[in-house]
Amino acid sequence: MSKMSRLWTLTGAFCASMFALAADADTKKVVIGDIDDLSGVYADIIGPGGVVAAKMAIADFGGSVLGNKIELLTADHQNRPDLGADKFREWADRDGATMVLGGSNTGVSIAMSAIAREKKTPFFAIGAAGASLTGKDCTPYTVHYGYDTNALANGTATTIFDQGGKTWFFVTADYAFGTQLENAAAAVVTAAGGKVVGDVRVPLNAPDFSSYVLQAQDSHGQVLGLANAGGDFTNSLKAANEFGVTTKMKPAALLAFLSDIHALGLPTAQGLYLTTGWYWDLNDKTRAFSKRFFAETKREPTMTQAAYYSATLAYLNAVKAVGSTDPDKVMAELHKTKVNDMFASNATIRSDGLLEHDMYVMQVKTPLESKYPWDYYRLVRTMSGEKAFGKLSDSACPLVKS
Repeated sequence: MSKMSRLWTLTGAFCASMFALAADADTKKVVIGDIDDLSGVYADIIGPGGVVAAKMAIADFGGSVLGNKIELLTADHQNRPDLGADKFREWADRDGATMVLGGSNTGVSIAMSAIAREKKTPFFAIGAAGASLTGKDCTPYTVHYGYDTNALANGTATTIFDQGGKTWFFVTADYAFGTQLENAAAAVVTAAGGKVVGDVRVPLNAPDFSSYVLQAQDSHGQVLGLANAGGDFTNSLKAANEFGVTTKMKPAALLAFLSDIHALGLPTAQGLYLTTGWYWDLNDKTRAFSKRFFAETKREPTMTQAAYYSATLAYLNAVKAVGSTDPDKVMAELHKTKVNDMFASNATIRSDGLLEHDMYVMQVKTPLESKYPWDYYRLVRTMSGEKAFGKLSDSACPLVKS
């Protein structure tokens, strides 16, 4: 072999070695992205508080993994599916994002899930309720963490129906989330022998709900089903109270958060039934986390903010366990490892991507029942994960093996 040939051989070997080292470094660098509603109608549900929760999880983990500092990126999707998808793709291509949190909007989360599939980047959909995320819109890289429209309906709609609420009128957010939530609740009602007497679709972040709640009153239904969330939920319930609709129809909070009850106040929200996957005052573990969160934010955490903390730790633990950010290895680890923390006990990430865990039906306390700040809920009943979300065998996700 000539000197020149040996030189080219050595050069090639050196370059291959450098490429291998670079590839190895890429599988050890952890970049977590948070794409959420940070300023709009859903900002109190996760928003800036979710950023705090993710940072708490990173700090509790130690701030680094696989020899590298953990990075956290944040962006406001403004409830626009195109913006959420574009930011996800940008971070995956330019910034090396290895996992993305967020959503708070089903339409945005569906768009982001498509990018998760394309880029093979784990995506934890939190705050978006649409059950299709683990149904027809499922991907091998999406985890639906917290709750979904099926669990909400099986909890709240069932409870109100059992108390005599047989006829329902829905005020529904006019996009994927509202449609899926109304359909899930309507299915519970009609399967039990009840009836849907009408519905009205309302644009996201509507400025005035008066005409919509008056349509509900004119229906003579027994239940006012509020298939919306965040600011839309609080504003629709306020309007129903102002026009006396709640004296004639029982309001059903199909998706309500602690932040909503705090904004409404107990005199307005008292007596509401709602379904949640977590409550700050549920047990010693939830209270311990909440004390730390409150010290940072001066607010008790919502279910979804607690889920941000739990999901971030679950991902980091999986990365540590497999010694890499390789998405397929990490997802395999997530699917085989139970979630046991302050958010859920003995919970499983199913093959369709759903975190199956206990859900809780709560009733909002009266002002007299509440004994201290943020003491808002009374536990009515606990639903097992399968009871709340449905059987895996019934999932519409094509990843589920029959």
